[in-house]
Amino acid sequence: MSSLPHRTGGAPEETLDPEDWTDAQAVARCAVDDAIEYLRDIRDRPVWRDMPREVRRTFETPLPHSPTPLSEVYREVAETLMPYPMGNIHPRFWAWYMGSSNFTGALADFLAAVQGSNLGGGNHAAAKMDEQVVDWCKEMIGFPASASGTLVSGGSMANTIALIVARNVKAGIDVREHGVAAIERPLRFYASDQIHSCHRKAIEAMGLGNSALQRIPTGDDLRVDLDALGVAIARDRAAGLQPACVIGNAGTVNTGAIDDLQALADLTAQENLWFHVDGCIGALIAIAPDNAHRVRGLERADSVALDPHKWLHAPFEVGCVLVRDAAAHLASFSVEQEYLGKTPRGIASAEWLYEYGLQTSRGFRALKVWMALKEHGAEKFGRLIDQNIAQGHYLDGLIASEPLLENVAPATINIVCFRYHPPDLDEVALKHLNLEIMIRLQEDGIAAISDTTVRGKHCLRVAINNHRTRRSDLDLLVREIVRLGRDFDFSR
Repeated sequence: MSSLPHRTGGAPEETLDPEDWTDAQAVARCAVDDAIEYLRDIRDRPVWRDMPREVRRTFETPLPHSPTPLSEVYREVAETLMPYPMGNIHPRFWAWYMGSSNFTGALADFLAAVQGSNLGGGNHAAAKMDEQVVDWCKEMIGFPASASGTLVSGGSMANTIALIVARNVKAGIDVREHGVAAIERPLRFYASDQIHSCHRKAIEAMGLGNSALQRIPTGDDLRVDLDALGVAIARDRAAGLQPACVIGNAGTVNTGAIDDLQALADLTAQENLWFHVDGCIGALIAIAPDNAHRVRGLERADSVALDPHKWLHAPFEVGCVLVRDAAAHLASFSVEQEYLGKTPRGIASAEWLYEYGLQTSRGFRALKVWMALKEHGAEKFGRLIDQNIAQGHYLDGLIASEPLLENVAPATINIVCFRYHPPDLDEVALKHLNLEIMIRLQEDGIAAISDTTVRGKHCLRVAINNHRTRRSDLDLLVREIVRLGRDFDFSR
């Protein structure tokens, strides 16, 4: 006779919940303790370090088919993942434009995952918090309460959503029904030659083609040339094209240049064009007391893209798009679906948030923004933005006083472009030298900076978007760049 228990109805039912919650609690407590130490001691670690081959091999193992105790799974994460980050939370990470996260936001992401809500919409607390965070974003940049908005993955998607609405409003036909081929006069969008690449992707994905995005020259200050913009609009109208939208920059990704938003608002109103502002770099300067004047005119835009995972330091990922005309926003994405109908009561009795963007399934991005704003207050985030901008100007001054360094672009806000420039080197040799300095800084764990090209000059780029940065870190950066430059072996 078999010693196995008699089973009725086939195999026993299973769950992913722990068999022993006490063990799970112990692992969770260990993870939280480790996380606190990880952030507390972050200055004691290198900004970045390359993974040894044996660590890389752990990410090449085949699919697991049998279980592993949670404590062992966490041990592997602690040994192979946590010591090898990209580095953007470190106080000396200034590459690209990342944001540096915060502990409260990390706790919020954990709680959001535990609750597990889908933010497609519905009548539940997470959906109401999502709407509240959008309302707070409107308030921070001076948008009216009647405007609409939605939280998305980041700036690229926020800009895409806004440009879709602009296309649909200015097309002169029902684009959703008839498609872009039915547009009588080809649409034209305008932006400076410093525009982020996501706009090209958006225009292409919208079916308009890259040629629909007209890049307008910039002046010495790297802001859009308003006269050239006016000429381009008039020329296109005369050629039978349909000017539709001007994209202004509240901080370019390359140098941080801020277009004259007031003038662009005046021009677009006069020309009856949609005015979109890419504010993923600098829209939130609107809450910075010492620098808010730099983005005056932002509040007059038809739409704005911004990134709470940058200067609100939310953990990745969370972006936001705001649209002044809520009806136009909804009309661009709303679709009636029989399985997502609204009911008079119950879970489906509230608004479906997915109708303001491309995603039906949406993660709970709002909690990490909500908790950090509640803990610190918007005024502190504004002061931190001022702090980063002051640090950018401080670094700019250090560079100006060092004979071996050369400023390459005006440091308007917190992005500084410069290069190590000893005498008697041509552009090819200078690029090779500065690339080597940048990589050595990364490999030695000293600092993470990036590079770019401004007006044909290759240069180093420092974007100070980090609440942990101190001026002493910038002093160290300049010293190390000069040291590495002087020690460089040109015979290699």
